[in-house]
Amino acid sequence: MRHGDVPFVSLYADARADPRFLLEGKLAVAQPTIADARAALRDHFGYQSFRPGQDTVIGAVLAGRDAVAVMPTGAGKSVCYQVPAAIMDGLVLVVSPLISLMGDQVRGLKEAGIRGSYLNSTLTPLQQEVVMARALANWYDVMYVAPERLREPRFRSFAAQVGIPLVAVDEAHCVSQWGQDFRPAYRDIRGFVDSLPQRPPVVALTATATAKVRQDVVALLGLRDPVVQVNGFDRPNLSLASFELTPKRRQAWVANYVRAHADQSGIVYCTTRKKVDELAEALREQGILTAAYHAGHTAEERAEAQRAFIADDAPVMVATNAFGMGIDKSNVRYVINWGLPLSLEEYYQEAGRAGRDGEPAECYLLWSKGDIRTCHYLIDSTEFAPELTQEACQTVLANRERLLGEMIGYAMSTSCLRRRILRYFGQDLSGVPQECGSCSACTGQTADKYLQAPSRGTFGAIGTGSRAQAVGAGYVDDLPPTDEDEALFQRLRALRKRLADEAGVPPYIVFNDATLRAMVRMRPQTEEELLQVPGVGTRKLERYGSAFLAELK
Repeated sequence: MRHGDVPFVSLYADARADPRFLLEGKLAVAQPTIADARAALRDHFGYQSFRPGQDTVIGAVLAGRDAVAVMPTGAGKSVCYQVPAAIMDGLVLVVSPLISLMGDQVRGLKEAGIRGSYLNSTLTPLQQEVVMARALANWYDVMYVAPERLREPRFRSFAAQVGIPLVAVDEAHCVSQWGQDFRPAYRDIRGFVDSLPQRPPVVALTATATAKVRQDVVALLGLRDPVVQVNGFDRPNLSLASFELTPKRRQAWVANYVRAHADQSGIVYCTTRKKVDELAEALREQGILTAAYHAGHTAEERAEAQRAFIADDAPVMVATNAFGMGIDKSNVRYVINWGLPLSLEEYYQEAGRAGRDGEPAECYLLWSKGDIRTCHYLIDSTEFAPELTQEACQTVLANRERLLGEMIGYAMSTSCLRRRILRYFGQDLSGVPQECGSCSACTGQTADKYLQAPSRGTFGAIGTGSRAQAVGAGYVDDLPPTDEDEALFQRLRALRKRLADEAGVPPYIVFNDATLRAMVRMRPQTEEELLQVPGVGTRKLERYGSAFLAELK
């Protein structure tokens, strides 16, 4: 529904008077079914079936139940509220800490044919009023807001008028001071939800939450008898490695690795801003297109760095942990941690930004004893929100020291790194082999064995063991690719980049790498055949289908 150039005041007044969402004081929400959800998944996202756990969560919220979804990065948490938004009446509200990414998230929804919006501090007060007026006039399916927004009386007044069939809490672990990303404003969510004229179902989503954090999420968000979906934490497409290296050796290692993988996107995380700038400059001096990101850069510099990385204009991002939470870039093929993160949650979240498309990716932890001292210093320098009591501050500090201890244990581990992570997050290990066959502890890989640049067989090859689980998701194939396959894949990448630049969106929003590789394998020649490729829905077929079919032919 679009309103053209309706004057702002008239639009706002008409929207407030619109009785569409009210029926005897209750939300007039239609009752879509899980069959409707599957149809929306095919139409908007191009997938024939849900990934494990998605249908359970979506079925719960469609039935009016609260839900908790703990799914590893890349498992499709956002689908758990995006699909309901496409089929439920009213405005699905998404609480997210990721102000810098809301614009990208909304553009991604638009490409999928879902009407998105956001309210944050990047908009002027007048722009915010226009967005709220349009939301009241049913222009949007989804709205992203930061948790601090929920405190504002003006927003609460707006929320009381618009029909909200679902509240999604992204990065829900931020509500718990037992986790690594505690954000006090998340404690306001429960009061906000309870203040609405009719309490909608709430879905809490996170990639990293121990059992203790999950208990906090349920209690502190006030979830009522929620359906709890905890997927396995294993990411079988990721290979894990931990190497003890001095800072000097690290720089040479990173430079050699990045050069050997020059045709791939990757992130290098550093623990200090100074190291980010030093390493980024060193890589640029070697002719490597590199973006840099940390909180000491201006907002304009950060935005340009993020744009260049997401648009594949700079394949390497060197950053502090200020970058990345919620990044949807699906074709990140490696993540390197220069130094120790403060917790295994933080590490697995950062490492998990590799291989979101389900294709093989590599995660390296490079550390030294000096990094441990740096971590203790960072914990001691923690800045607390003024509303926290002294006792609460001490609790947070003790928790962070405990979390660091687990991180150090992982770094020094001589046993399977994958099993250590899964054990930490409480996953049942009874069916997990003692050796995963893909981490540095199990393979005996050392820092001195530089991996060679990926062969043409990387994207299509698959071995035995845990990686075979990825076959069921439709991401990989057991037929080795040919030189012709690789040449076609590169042409499709170039076409995707051109179309993305023309549309002003990141390349992965057009299609991710897994979808391009499926095109290479399946060689569709008609629109009907192209629709069978995972990741190609009717909306993207209309927009990009003819160009890709022409290249495939």
